[in-house]
Amino acid sequence: MVSITIILIILSGILALLVALFQYVYKSKTSKIRNWLVLLRFLSVFGVLLLIVNPKFEAVSYYEEKPNLIVAIDNSKSINYLGQDQKAKVFFENFISNDLLNAKFNVKAFKFGSDVKTADSLTFIDNQSNFSSFFKRYNELYKNTIAPIVLITDGNQTMGSDYSFNTSRIKQSIYPVILGDTTSYSDLRVGQVNVNRFAYLKNKFPIEIITNYSGEEAVDAVLRIRSGNAILFSKSLKFNSTKTSEIVTVNLNASSVGVKTYSVELAPLANEKNITNNYKNFAVEVIDQKTNIALVAKTIHPDLGALKKAIESNEQRSVSILNPKEFLSQNTDFNLVMLFSPNRNFKSVYDKISSQKLNTFTIAGSSTDWDFVNKNQSFFKQDVTNQSEDYQPSLNLNYGTFIVDNITFDNYPPLKSEFGYTSFLVPEETLLYKSLNGIDTGSSLLSTLEYNGQKHALLNGEGIWKWRAQSYLDTDTFEDFDNVIGKLIQYLSSNKKRRRLNIDFKSFYNQNESIVINAQFFNKNYEFDPNGNLSIFYKNINTNTTSTLPLLLKNASYRIDLSGITPGNYEFTVRSNDEPVSASGKFKILAYDVEKQFLNADVTKLKTIAANTKGKSYFINSAYVLIDDLVSNESYTTIQKSKRSTISLIDYKYLLALIALALSLEWFIRKYNGLI
Repeated sequence: MVSITIILIILSGILALLVALFQYVYKSKTSKIRNWLVLLRFLSVFGVLLLIVNPKFEAVSYYEEKPNLIVAIDNSKSINYLGQDQKAKVFFENFISNDLLNAKFNVKAFKFGSDVKTADSLTFIDNQSNFSSFFKRYNELYKNTIAPIVLITDGNQTMGSDYSFNTSRIKQSIYPVILGDTTSYSDLRVGQVNVNRFAYLKNKFPIEIITNYSGEEAVDAVLRIRSGNAILFSKSLKFNSTKTSEIVTVNLNASSVGVKTYSVELAPLANEKNITNNYKNFAVEVIDQKTNIALVAKTIHPDLGALKKAIESNEQRSVSILNPKEFLSQNTDFNLVMLFSPNRNFKSVYDKISSQKLNTFTIAGSSTDWDFVNKNQSFFKQDVTNQSEDYQPSLNLNYGTFIVDNITFDNYPPLKSEFGYTSFLVPEETLLYKSLNGIDTGSSLLSTLEYNGQKHALLNGEGIWKWRAQSYLDTDTFEDFDNVIGKLIQYLSSNKKRRRLNIDFKSFYNQNESIVINAQFFNKNYEFDPNGNLSIFYKNINTNTTSTLPLLLKNASYRIDLSGITPGNYEFTVRSNDEPVSASGKFKILAYDVEKQFLNADVTKLKTIAANTKGKSYFINSAYVLIDDLVSNESYTTIQKSKRSTISLIDYKYLLALIALALSLEWFIRKYNGLI
């Protein structure tokens, strides 16, 4: 309490006493009950003055905080395939409900497979084991607390970054409960098949096959690549206890256009226990030609590399970074011309674009000459202020030219852009608005437009390489950012006319990945219609089974998730149930269950992370010892903590009650004695 407050309290007491004495000593004619009335009046006036002064006091409260105990169980199919599902479920339920553990810890239970969820029920049906998603969630919630981890798993990972790397950054002990045994079997396995998603007609495409062997005896194996019943490639391999893997590279011919499915197989051993992992399917889409894109720039900038990598993440596209003179000398038929920070050196480039009616994507930067750009195209005008500002992106959820999903741009860094308003001279659609200090300016950061049979886009900002980096920081992959750029490039490089119903899907999917089909539906004015009634009819061509399902609205698109349908060839039609509008397509699902590829638990890796984090590993059959170890571990004790808070006197209800009581008694005494 500060000294000025103490002075005010003393003055309040003096003033309250003077008021009481004045009324009941100086003015009063009776002394019979004077002392009581003086006291009551003093208390009421002093209480009111204290409320006006409102002194503040520091209060210290004490509480006990138990350490957290994080229990995470692997909910993927591999637990089922290894025959450990019942053991895991019984142990998990008994463990998290143990009275001794709950008395010592705040027990928090999670399950993880493709994603992380609270462990309300266990099904062991997830198609993937993503350990990195669990450890990322753990770091977000428990990074600065005492929170040891009990990890109930077989240790076999199929998705995300290596969990031995994730655990190296965790400062808490990890106690793996290993679902499986150490029995070793002879096993051949097709570890990985590396192949590009696309190939070009009449070209050869490379395939890299990684084969593995576990066992002590020397064995002979035969590797084959099939297309249907035809054997396209065959090779004899030899393995032993020291030579446990071999990489085989082969080139195949792309002889016809379309999705081509192939199968890699290692002939099983006579006594091999798991032959599922001896086979792996893959597919290649053979296309007739590549989309060629010219990225014209006068200066060197990291944005150029980021754009090239994002666009070429789809093998159908090729980007050539050229200066204006090199572009003019090229004989290549470009599907799209990207203009990076155009200035007066681009005069002949604009002339060529105009004469050949090429589609363009203009990326404005700090060296853009806006006086020149405004004069040499007739689609947009920028206020020329010769000042720049950092603008953050604000996504237009009603953007309808193409589907934008899995990305919000909420925490993306700002781009440097010309200060001033961008006006469009032809109809346009804005994908991203400029935002300044969280306020949407209404000015375009990224827009697309169509005019006279040409398509154009304007990105009015420099520094897009930071966005690609942010995408990786957010999701551990560049995929979300690359997909947005890819869809923008696909739209700009195509001269197809706009349709009222557009669908977005892949030509083939692996069985374990998400099978999502997106659709956009527009009214007759080509405005996105959020009230559309869309459904999908799909048919398995191999079995003739059919199904019809509704599409659900999400942001500015409709979507359906068909994950879980059986592998095979499918044809589908998305249609409006209210109007004669539809769009059709075909896709293929390749049979491959990654969770069936494992024969044993990864004991070595689980024991390693336990040792590296000063924890201990346990096999499921003897794992109940873990309860006693955790309860008796003196490193995990309840901590008494204090909480210091500042409390105002006005928050005390007792003072208000005292004032009310004093005034009531004073009134009653005066009334009783006939003084009122």
